[in-house]
Amino acid sequence: MEEFSPDLERTELGKVQIAPEVLEVIAGMAASEVEGVAQMSGGFVGEIAERLGRKNIARGVRVEVGSREAAVDVSIIVKYGHRIPDVARNIQDSVRSAIESMTGLSVVEVNVHIVDVELKADEKSPAPATAVVEEYQRVR
Repeated sequence: MEEFSPDLERTELGKVQIAPEVLEVIAGMAASEVEGVAQMSGGFVGEIAERLGRKNIARGVRVEVGSREAAVDVSIIVKYGHRIPDVARNIQDSVRSAIESMTGLSVVEVNVHIVDVELKADEKSPAPATAVVEEYQRVR
């Protein structure tokens, strides 16, 4: 996939190109409106930029754009109490629908990365410092 889509639409008046940043904004808006999404996660650099007053709607979204297709990666923080597979599936459906209806591009994949769970305010107390981690096989 290329950074800019070559000749998405060519008419006698010229051509139309959609920058990946436009798709990132569309995907970010669609994902953030899904029930159970606490916030988008833009990582360390994105957090600093927002603290400096720069609002980034595309925070936590990365898009690759080809001539007719797009692939999207979305990183989110889920609200505690919501079923993660349902939230992720709803994000995939919402992002795909928004991009395809607004741009005409075919979305080949929407990868959802859950990076954290937002706990309720009273549940954010730190873990006791005396906790002991036992060594055992947790998964098989």
